[in-house]
Amino acid sequence: MESKEFKKVFEKVAKANNFEKAFGGWFKESTECIVVLCLQKSNFGDYYELNIKIFIQGMSGNKYTRSKDLVKKNVGDVFTRQPSDYSNVLDFDISMDDGKRIEKLESLFREFIVPFTDMALSRLGLRELAKEGKIFLLPAVKEGLTILS
Repeated sequence: MESKEFKKVFEKVAKANNFEKAFGGWFKESTECIVVLCLQKSNFGDYYELNIKIFIQGMSGNKYTRSKDLVKKNVGDVFTRQPSDYSNVLDFDISMDDGKRIEKLESLFREFIVPFTDMALSRLGLRELAKEGKIFLLPAVKEGLTILS
């Protein structure tokens, strides 16, 4: 499988997990937060990094809507990437059977992305993710979450 084919497979798996494609990224949103997934192609090899951006409604007075800027420019109020255990599914310099790559991608969604984003769609969930050490909140974001509660 080539990396371009993989993007089509990624889109199919993302849609099956209730993400909506727009502006080159995949969105899931609630009244409190927007989560954006985007694949960033590396300049150093044939692999991607999965950028996971979380935008918190009302943070610093911002009201976020789906846009190209959320995918391409902004890093979000919270930013993370895929767990290192799943980096090889995004790395095409590593030889892997197509079926195995798809299976690992589905596992990435099932075991990490879906549970993570379900929590990340609420302010309470974000505080819990931070408490568990799954995300790091910058001081201004931590304070903002307290104010917005």
